[in-house]
Amino acid sequence: MSPFPREPESETLLSASELNARIRELWADGMLPEDRRPEYEALVVEWAAAAREDVRPAA
Repeated sequence: MSPFPREPESETLLSASELNARIRELWADGMLPEDRRPEYEALVVEWAAAAREDVRPAA
């Protein structure tokens, strides 16, 4: 479960690119604040799932 509040019916899933941008924001000053680690870990899991969805089988 993601720690990010979302609206149940109107939620749009973030792309791998959007999730990557959010991950980079957490590291903006070169360090991950310890209190943001759970958020970071959840984003990485979501990013991995989104990245898998972006992969298309070779023709």
